[in-house]
Amino acid sequence: MGIKDDAVEVRAQGWRTLAALHGLIEGELERSLQAESKLSVVEYTVLDALSRQDGWHMRMQQLARATALSASATTRLVNRLEDRGLLTRILCADDRRGIYTELTASGVALLEEARPVHDTTLERALAEAQDVPELAALVDALPRLHAAA
Repeated sequence: MGIKDDAVEVRAQGWRTLAALHGLIEGELERSLQAESKLSVVEYTVLDALSRQDGWHMRMQQLARATALSASATTRLVNRLEDRGLLTRILCADDRRGIYTELTASGVALLEEARPVHDTTLERALAEAQDVPELAALVDALPRLHAAA
């Protein structure tokens, strides 16, 4: 294996480690959020992203980026959350093609109920990952990545 091959393998191993940590955390969050709040991780992500808009709303494209979903998957997700009364859509006044999404009072209330579950589960999952030798360095790097961002 040459130097170039080694670099590719190092990046691939890094990706596998990141995917393993993500899978561990997402699985724990999914179980906890479903059990306590009847929300999936991606539903929680939508409510959380909308809550960070300081009383404002988001375009559907922004929401798709925040959730890492396609436009059609985002639309289906928003439909489900709207049917549950957790968010609402608003047509853009100056661009008829634009659709905004914002939380309802029920969405805010459910998010406030779910946030401690999310945060406690995330903290626990990261602590468990810290005990896995293959994941410990990545968990240690997370605060530095946050500070750099």
